[in-house]
Amino acid sequence: MTTDAFIDTNVLLYAVSTAAEERRERRVARRLLEVDNWGLSVQVLQEFYVNATGKLAQTLPEGEAMRFLAHLMRRPVVNLTPELFLRGVELKERYRISYWDGAIVAAALTLGCHTLYTQDLNHGQDYDGLRAVDPFRHEE
Repeated sequence: MTTDAFIDTNVLLYAVSTAAEERRERRVARRLLEVDNWGLSVQVLQEFYVNATGKLAQTLPEGEAMRFLAHLMRRPVVNLTPELFLRGVELKERYRISYWDGAIVAAALTLGCHTLYTQDLNHGQDYDGLRAVDPFRHEE
């Protein structure tokens, strides 16, 4: 199972956002989700669920969030494994990023991705052949 791109949690949260000030980000996120060849990980599914249904944000009602997640789970999804954990730790140390970002990079590399759409890592940085791209970045 290989994909061209990996979608991080913030893309999914923007895709379902109803905030007026996030209209542009919502449009960008939805365009990314229309592309065929992308995947994600169980970690991303978990983060989306917690953030979309949490008491602070309450972006989506529970049922709507679960329907969206069911749709996402038709994509290639990287499972959490001891090997993924260890690779995430190794990437965290090598690139001096958080463990959670290291686990995202590890999952994307597991899928053979070349692009990681995220706001959480340095735009343009290469992580073992995986390029971090902030799709919401305003070019100057």
